[in-house]
Amino acid sequence: MASTPLSAWPGTTKAQPPLRPEAEYALPDVPQQLTVRRLPLARRLLQHPALRKAIILVVLALAWELAARWQDNDLLLPTFGQTATTLLRELGNGVLLGKAAVSLGILLQGYLLGVAGALLLTVLAVSSQWGRDVLTTLTSMFNPLPAIALLPLALLWLGLGQASLLAVLVHSVLWPLALATYAGFQSVPETLRMAGRNYGLHGARYVLQILVPAALPSILSGLKIGWAFAWRTLIAAELVFGASSGKGGLGWYIFQSRNELYTDQVFAGLALVIIIGLLVENLVFHPLERVTVKRWGVQR
Repeated sequence: MASTPLSAWPGTTKAQPPLRPEAEYALPDVPQQLTVRRLPLARRLLQHPALRKAIILVVLALAWELAARWQDNDLLLPTFGQTATTLLRELGNGVLLGKAAVSLGILLQGYLLGVAGALLLTVLAVSSQWGRDVLTTLTSMFNPLPAIALLPLALLWLGLGQASLLAVLVHSVLWPLALATYAGFQSVPETLRMAGRNYGLHGARYVLQILVPAALPSILSGLKIGWAFAWRTLIAAELVFGASSGKGGLGWYIFQSRNELYTDQVFAGLALVIIIGLLVENLVFHPLERVTVKRWGVQR
């Protein structure tokens, strides 16, 4: 049976779309000479991130100096000037540089071991269901456990030395980095996954060429979090014992200075811990982000 058009039914009319009147707009003529207005000097200077960060540091230092002068007790809170003088003196005589070298050497070893373990666990998790269950179970068990809480067991099993510190450092890096990397892999779009499979990629090549570049923002965040966890865990562990047999790092230096009531040296050690953190953030992670995820347009 042939269908009847809607307009053929009684009492129905075909709706017409509304018609908008045509309009022409005349654009203003382009001026012969365009005037360029320069921003004020202060505004141009404040557009540089380094200057803004320097202003923040100056404000914090000024607040520290005022608080110390108001406290008027060098044993409790030395002034910023006293701390800076002590820091320069201890750096000049090589004491703090030696302590920092010991701490950074141990930190680098534990950090690299933790990164390798996290990548291995994550690759297993994206390769099989058993690997995924292993990763989720272990991270649920050990990630909430503070690394410093394992220090007594590390001392009991591995003794006073470098191995105990490496154990707690690997624990502090492994689980947050594994979680961040796995979350990044899970957020990779399905179109990229299908493109990799269409090219015949599988196994390690599929992970390295498809998943890792797409999940690099999460991986970099995990690397920064793991670095921060490892650095503060190392300093806390060194407050209990030396970095290795017969040697001590920055944490041990701070602990000894506190026992001898050299508060200015305590603050100088803490200042060097902060300075090293700032240097690693601005000289390692920021350039790495700039040449990878920001250059690729993955991150703003």
